[in-house]
Amino acid sequence: MLGTILIVDDEKHTREGLRQSLEEEFDVYTASNSDEALNVLDADRIDLVLTDLRLGGEDGMALIEKVLQRARPPICILMTAYGSIATAVEAMRKGAYDFVTKPINLDELGMKIRRAINGQRLEQENQQLKQQVEQRFGLENLIGESPAMHRILDTIRQVAPTRATVLILGESGTGKELIARAIHNLSNRNKTRFVAFNCSAFSPQLVESELFGHEKGAFTGASERRIGRIEQAAGGTLFLDEIGEIDGNVQVKLLRALDPGVFERVGGNQTIKTDIRLIAATNQDLARLVSEKKFREDLYYRLNVVQIRVPPLRERKEDIPLLANAFLKEISQRDNKTFRPLSPEAMDALLRYDWPGNIRELKGAIDSGVTLAIGPQVTLPDLPLTISEARFSASAGLDEKAGQMNLHNNEMRLILRALEETRGNRTEAAKKLGISRRTLHRRLKELNLTTSEDE
Repeated sequence: MLGTILIVDDEKHTREGLRQSLEEEFDVYTASNSDEALNVLDADRIDLVLTDLRLGGEDGMALIEKVLQRARPPICILMTAYGSIATAVEAMRKGAYDFVTKPINLDELGMKIRRAINGQRLEQENQQLKQQVEQRFGLENLIGESPAMHRILDTIRQVAPTRATVLILGESGTGKELIARAIHNLSNRNKTRFVAFNCSAFSPQLVESELFGHEKGAFTGASERRIGRIEQAAGGTLFLDEIGEIDGNVQVKLLRALDPGVFERVGGNQTIKTDIRLIAATNQDLARLVSEKKFREDLYYRLNVVQIRVPPLRERKEDIPLLANAFLKEISQRDNKTFRPLSPEAMDALLRYDWPGNIRELKGAIDSGVTLAIGPQVTLPDLPLTISEARFSASAGLDEKAGQMNLHNNEMRLILRALEETRGNRTEAAKKLGISRRTLHRRLKELNLTTSEDE
């Protein structure tokens, strides 16, 4: 069997008819009202609840809200003979996966149920796989199943046990420090300190003092001796982010600290031996800086023993769903909230956007969504405007055939969202969808939807 379904309807012939049509593929339970449904959910593991909107004197919407408050909520699909736009949108705002209108098309219903349950299982399998990888390799903060991420993880596992210096290249926000920490955590230095320092956060004079420390009286304001980051990282790992920003004098001293492994504090004469594992990162083209005489060639080759190039998020969009759901879980726990996975429209918008701020921007978008969501699910309007608007602008130039393909992907949801955002204005909704008004009218008729213009 593909899964377990609970059908909730106060009309016996409807319950039995649906049960008979679905029981060849699914384990089917039935209930005539909300109380019976909740008792079934208490007794058995249910994958999907298919509930009518009208349950005698009760409300299917209220049942959906109760169901989705459970620790492991099943998917919910609403059945209604009142196929208005407002009803459908409200159902999905409360967390319903989808809805169907009566009289029910059994083929369409079966397709939606299979898609919902298979999607849920795929998500669960991905989570289990990720947990297995975490337990085996301790790479819990590096999320991704793209070929690029697999190559990075393989390199981390190879280089971590060695003493090799690592240079991590990538745009801002791609997670370079997470990679550095993973290398440290998997190395034989993981019992000692990991010290991170951003070279672009200080002036050249302060960078030298921060890295190498200084003696009392070395310069104005140096009222006491200061231990620098290199001494703090002794026996451990020093991570220098934005290393392309350090000036020539500091580059000379850093090269000496790496080989032969000695340095002096600013204003001091004592030579100090050091043992650090250096990992450097930059969003600049160091090879170009070398050719322009802005970065020492000998230091560049000393840093570039093992190079890890981190692709921008726009080049590994297959990792976006995993990252987005991981951030959703993290932020929800932080705010003591419970959320279902992002709505299909919201996820579609994330996949269409180019992410100039990379993973850092994605996390901020999910944080915004969790903060602004009024229901148990982050939907498209909850995301920053730059992301939701990019989704529609990406569709605006499509011809009618491409528009129809887009509709086949999200059918009812896409149409409902466009009509909601334009307050039922079909002309404006068609523009958002990248199709003609006539095509939108035909799709509404095919999906048995009504708007104020039909009444």
